[in-house]
Amino acid sequence: MKHVILGNGPAGVIAAEILRKRSPEDEIVMIGCEDAPPYSRMAIPYLLMGNIQESGTYLRKDPDYFEKLQIQQVRGKVISLDLQAKKLTLDGNGGQLGYDKLLIATGSVPMQPPIPGISLPGVHPCWTLDDARSIAQLAKPGSRVLQMGAGFIGCIILEALASRKVELTVVEMGDRMVPRMMTSVAGGMIKQWVQAQGVQVYTDTRVEEISKSSSGLAVKLSNGKTIEVDLVISATGVKPNIEYLQSSSLELGIGVLVNDSMQTSNPDVYAAGDVAESIDFSTGHRIVNAIQPNAAEQARIAAINMSGGQAQSLGALQINVLDTLGLISSSFGLWSGAKDGDYVEAVDLDHYKYLRLEFLDDILVGATCIGSTEHIGVLRGLIQGKVALGEWKQVLMEEPTKAMEAYLAKGQAQSTWMN
Repeated sequence: MKHVILGNGPAGVIAAEILRKRSPEDEIVMIGCEDAPPYSRMAIPYLLMGNIQESGTYLRKDPDYFEKLQIQQVRGKVISLDLQAKKLTLDGNGGQLGYDKLLIATGSVPMQPPIPGISLPGVHPCWTLDDARSIAQLAKPGSRVLQMGAGFIGCIILEALASRKVELTVVEMGDRMVPRMMTSVAGGMIKQWVQAQGVQVYTDTRVEEISKSSSGLAVKLSNGKTIEVDLVISATGVKPNIEYLQSSSLELGIGVLVNDSMQTSNPDVYAAGDVAESIDFSTGHRIVNAIQPNAAEQARIAAINMSGGQAQSLGALQINVLDTLGLISSSFGLWSGAKDGDYVEAVDLDHYKYLRLEFLDDILVGATCIGSTEHIGVLRGLIQGKVALGEWKQVLMEEPTKAMEAYLAKGQAQSTWMN
């Protein structure tokens, strides 16, 4: 049996390892398109901070690790997939590669907003090691930097840039920071915290144009301001990397559509990670849940099924945990609330403390938390365990910080969800 894995990020690597463990004699080929060993994009900010070297981003530290596992690595970019012939076509002189089972784990690519001047020198995404190398050359102490986007990825990049002691301005078109992860109050609290650390933040604001200036780049904003900078970072979001699949007959939506076995519309093709559009745990609707824990779990399920086992996903639970210049924030499940549901909110603006719980009947379906980590495991356990709280719902409505007591009292919640 020949297994081919497209993508050598966390999902691809985990799937390859599980396949090798379960199928010692099978052929495994893993394809990556960058000039580096398999690495974690989530480690790039730590590289920019100077906390690690490039080798610190590598997913496996032993340079002979994959060779020892007899996992063949191929460098190339797949440009098309022929499902009938079960062959991939690679760019350049890469030729074609056949497979028996295929895993698509090509992750995400940055979205480039349609802004005049977005392709000028000095404007960079922050997604690859090559991007990080370019940014490190320009983001020197005292450099003037403007970052477009204050979402989850944007806030991680923000912290890396601030650590380099640049003069940083962040522009977010939403009405708050991290708008796809935080409620209005919570996102406003994060903005207040970030500005207190010396970062200028404009929300409800767009970049309208980037042009060359005598001192670098001139960035025109929708609020009427024009800012002179040395570097622009585009962190306006990512999308599943599926362009090369458009000519195949795979069913595609925002990403590659998969069932609860991570199987696509073709029985010999699976998908996992940021590229997969799976079922949301909370709603039953389709979702691209682009977080690394989800990628790891989907890779595990896909690899088991590719090697003849049986494994199914319970659904992708939205889990976001973020450290923004020392302020911890998290959100789970239906953090923005359920239709016909109710909620309780505890706010301490002066001490940057926030907790909001979302209920549907007596079941906790979502939560948002700032300034504390003590509730994270418990809230996840209650939500993913779909625990009927009974009288404990009223207790939490009166005092939402008693989540641990509710969890322990309602022993139905499975402790495994906290791992």
